[in-house]
Parts: sequence; structure tokens; C-alpha cells
Amino acid sequence: MEIVKKSKYFGYALIAILIFGSLFLIIKTKTELKGYNRQIPAPTISVSGEGSVFIKPDIAKISVGITKQNINFVVAQKDATDVINKTINFLKSKGIEEKDIKTTSYNIYPQYDYIKGEQKFRGYEVSQNLEIKIRNLDKVGEVLSGVTQSGANMIGSLNFEIDDMDKVKAEARAKAIAEAKLKAKELSKQLGVRLKKIISFSESGGFDGPIFFAREAAVGIGGDFQASTPSIPAGENEIKINVSLIYEIK
Repeated sequence: MEIVKKSKYFGYALIAILIFGSLFLIIKTKTELKGYNRQIPAPTISVSGEGSVFIKPDIAKISVGITKQNINFVVAQKDATDVINKTINFLKSKGIEEKDIKTTSYNIYPQYDYIKGEQKFRGYEVSQNLEIKIRNLDKVGEVLSGVTQSGANMIGSLNFEIDDMDKVKAEARAKAIAEAKLKAKELSKQLGVRLKKIISFSESGGFDGPIFFAREAAVGIGGDFQASTPSIPAGENEIKINVSLIYEIK
């Protein structure tokens, strides 16, 4: 009999728990549907700003290469090395430091001719390419002429750049943020709201192209180019930064 009573009480308790649990779920669901206890996002306004800086390039970069071929690998390698060393010595004589002369590639390829369907070994081709950074822009034309006279037979792109781009971007960014903050201040007055904290920041932009930019200058080898020192204007570049600020308002 005692076991039956305990089972009966246990059944009542289980039913009560199920009822209270169901009521709790129903009330919770209704509350959520009505929007109670739901976190409402704070009202915000979004503003943008743009900052730009016009600046003259302070460095030039050129790609210089040498290619030599010979049936004897050692001879081909020595011929290429001799020209590269002569080129580097010339560059140093013009005040270009070793840190601004960088080898970008060094390749050795066997060369073959195909005669009547047969492969015939012709020799070896050795090539080496240098990237040269010129900090004195007045010497760009002189350097271009000099490296060809030193024996370089490949002159690649000529680019005028800004050495410390981060500093220029920081200046443009500061201008963009100042413009965005001014817009936010004026907008808050017009809307009759008070600005609180900035809750979001985003940035885009950078180099926006040159007003005039001597780029990828095709340099001929020999002849008139070696006999003259070309005048190559560097122009002026525009660095542009766009920012977006989102303010919490009250």
C-alpha cells in the first residue's frame, strides 16, 4: 500500500512539473513575440569623408637585365656575371647604394634547335635581372643610359613611386576622418540628436593614379639612346583615402 501511495504522489508531482513547465514556455514565447526582453539596437547615423594628398614621387624603380648565350655553360655564366658586375659598379659610382640594387631573378636554360624533327642542343642561356631603386630623380636618365652602356640588354618598366607611402596615407586618412567628423557634427545639429561614441570605422582607397606618370618606359638598346641622356619627368601623384564612420546617437 505504501508503494502505491508513493507512486501516486510521484505521478502528481510529475504532472505539476509538466504543467508549470508548459505555462513557463507559453509565457516566454508570448513575451518574446511582443518584443519584451528583446535588445533593441541603438539608433545610429553614418557619415563618410574623403582626404587626398598630392605629392611628387621621391624614388624611381627600373628593371635591368642581361642575357648571354654560349655552347659552354661556364663561358655563358661568366659573360653574364661580367656584365652584371660592370653594371653594379656603374650604379655605385652614381651614388646608388647596394641595398637599392636587388636581384629579382637568375635563370639558366639549355637551348635547343629543332631541325627536321630532331632536337639539337644549341647551348646555354644565362639571364639575370636586377631591380634598381634610384633616390635622386635627376639621375634617372643618366642611369638608364649608363646601364645600357655597361652591357645590359634588357630594360623593363620605369616607375616613379613614393618611398614612405604609409606616412602619406596617414596624412590623407587624417583629412578624411576630420571631414567625416565635421559632417557628423553638422548632421546631428540638423537632426536634433546628440552624438555618442563611434561604433564602426572602415577605410578604402590609396593610390588614385598620377596626374602625370612616366610608367613602363620602353627603352631601346644601342644607337641614339646610348648617345643621349633622356629627360624623364616624374609628375605628381594623388593619394586618396575614403573613410566611413558610424556614430551611436541619443
